[in-house]
Amino acid sequence: MNLDPALGLPTVYLVDDEDVVRDALAWLLRSRRLLSEGFPSAEAFEAHLGRQDASWPRSPSCLVLDVRMPGTSGLVLFESLAQRGLLQTLPVIFLTGHGDVPTAVAAVKRGAFDFVEKPFSNNALVDRVEQALERSAAELLSAREQDVTRRALAELTEREREVMRLVIDGKPNKLIADALQISVRTVEVHRAHVFDKMNVKSAVELANLLRGAGIG
Repeated sequence: MNLDPALGLPTVYLVDDEDVVRDALAWLLRSRRLLSEGFPSAEAFEAHLGRQDASWPRSPSCLVLDVRMPGTSGLVLFESLAQRGLLQTLPVIFLTGHGDVPTAVAAVKRGAFDFVEKPFSNNALVDRVEQALERSAAELLSAREQDVTRRALAELTEREREVMRLVIDGKPNKLIADALQISVRTVEVHRAHVFDKMNVKSAVELANLLRGAGIG
């Protein structure tokens, strides 16, 4: 598993009411040099979430979650995470007994990363955990890149934004100058400033950057 060190150390959150299961999972993850944090109930994990800010998680993360637990079930916690928009940065892998497989399949269709049936294969489970962490990392990187793009956009002047919109539309400098009633030379200067601030070298690259950030 190759993750960008700049994202921080990955963490696997374990939510299961059985101490022996959490301990076994923690040991298994340590054998692959993965950090984990255990919670005995959905309520305990919800309390942990309540202490986090809107930017959590900041490092690659995933949640290994038991379907059936006393009190709040794993499915109720899963729905709460979905409502918070956390399923991409915190992929959920359900641990399920044979009788709960149909329920777990339905959860996967609603956005869970996967489910693993007890008793599980150690290697198969950790492989899926690593894949979930890779997805989390990709989402975090994408979010960071979007943030960088939005910050760069905020540095543009209003005139640079006007020029940028016409550049993205494929307009040549002469038509941009006519549309904005400025000289071609002024368009060239604004265009160069836009490319420099947005750290791109072409109109196509600029359009792709904005599209990737969900802008335009």
